[in-house]
Amino acid sequence: MKIRYLIAPAMVLFVSNAWAHGEGAHSHTGLMAGLAHPFGGLDHLLAMLAVGMWAVQLGGRAWWILPAAFVGSMAMGSLLGATGVLVPAMESGIVISVLALGLLVAARAQVSLMLAATLAAGFALFHGAAHGLEMPLAVNPLAYAVGMLSATAMLHAGGVVAGISIRGWMLRVAGAGVALAGLGLALA
Repeated sequence: MKIRYLIAPAMVLFVSNAWAHGEGAHSHTGLMAGLAHPFGGLDHLLAMLAVGMWAVQLGGRAWWILPAAFVGSMAMGSLLGATGVLVPAMESGIVISVLALGLLVAARAQVSLMLAATLAAGFALFHGAAHGLEMPLAVNPLAYAVGMLSATAMLHAGGVVAGISIRGWMLRVAGAGVALAGLGLALA
């Protein structure tokens, strides 16, 4: 078996908490708390990896536009959450994003770059709002945001690497796995 087939499953196994919003993800302050938070929940982790994988499937400028749209919108959502603005259906939006992004990768959905970026940005708003709401009170908000957005970009890069490494039907299987995890989150 080639090592590239183990990259995405191995990344999931090393998640510190199986579900988002678990305890222990906020044990650091500032930059470290922000860096750790996106890795602390399966829903956030899988959505961000799926964005990178889908970007590879779309090809061309999607490689950087989808992650950039996600990170930019996530920053706005985080600002909303940090200031106490509640985004309607935030938790449902997060779960739907995991399911939808997994299905998009599994189906190898070829849509316009504008639609793909809009979907990525829309999903990111929910994730960002959750991150902003969960920001520990004792941290420097700017340092936390820098860490969180950097970790998000790293996860997108991991999705791109996974997309490059496990092309073809294996990438579609990985997308189906993300979608199944999203379904599991919805039923939990």
